Amino acid sequence: MDIILEVKNLNVKYEQTEALQNVSFAIERGDFVGLAGPNGGGKTTLAKTVLGLINEYSGEIYFFGKKQKNSDYFKKVGYLPQKQSSINQLFPVSVGEIVLLGLLSQKTMPKFFTHTDKKLINTTLSKLGILELKNKMFSELSGGQQQKVLLARALASNPEILILDEPSTALDPASREDFFKIIQTLNQEFKTTIILITHDTGYIGQYANKLLYIDRKVLFFGKISDFCPHSDINSCFEKNEHHIIWHQHK
Repeated sequence: MDIILEVKNLNVKYEQTEALQNVSFAIERGDFVGLAGPNGGGKTTLAKTVLGLINEYSGEIYFFGKKQKNSDYFKKVGYLPQKQSSINQLFPVSVGEIVLLGLLSQKTMPKFFTHTDKKLINTTLSKLGILELKNKMFSELSGGQQQKVLLARALASNPEILILDEPSTALDPASREDFFKIIQTLNQEFKTTIILITHDTGYIGQYANKLLYIDRKVLFFGKISDFCPHSDINSCFEKNEHHIIWHQHK
C-alpha cells in the first residue's frame, strides 16, 4: 500500500466553533477521491488545512510519509481553489502567463522562468487540449475555458496529487462533463491522485473510486462500490445518508 496522504485525528476550530472533529483517513497513490458533505460540513476547511493554508489545528498530517510541517510536499501538490478571485478579469494577462505561475513553487530565489519552463507550459496546455488558447487573454475566454486554464496552472509543476475545490460549480452541463473527463484521464492515464470536493454526488459516482463524506466528522470513507452498488449514487445517498449519520453518532 503506497499512502500518499494520511490524516490522523485532525481537529480544527474557528474561535469556539469546531469545524473538524477527529478526522482520520489515508489516501493511496492513484486514488480518485470524491470529498462530499453538506454546506458548512468542513470540506474546504479540510483541504486548506491539508495544504498548510490553515495552521491552527491538532492532529497529524503526512504527505509521502513525512509530517506536513517538515516536508516540501507543496512541490508535489496541485491545487485548484473554489474561487479564483485572485485573478482580476480586467487585468491583461495571457493564458500562457497564468499557467507559468503554476511553476513558482518549484523555483528558488531569484525566481525567473527559463526556455524549458515555457516548453513545459506548451506540454501542459496540449495535455488538456487547449494549446491554441496560449496567447489569448484570459478575460476573453468562456467559463469552461477559464477553468481548464486554471487546471493547467495547477498541473504545470507535474504534481503527484491534485486537490480541486468545487471545480465545476459555474460550468454548464456540457463543460462540466468535459472537465470531469479531463480529470478522469489525468487519474487513469497519468496516474495523478485526485481529491475532488463537490456537492454534485452524481458526478462523483461516475468518476471517483472512493468517497470521503464528512460533516465535521468522517461519516463514510471507502470504495464507492461499497457505498453504492450501482451508478446512481444520488439514490444511494437518499437511502444511506441518514443511516450513516446515525451510525457515526451512535
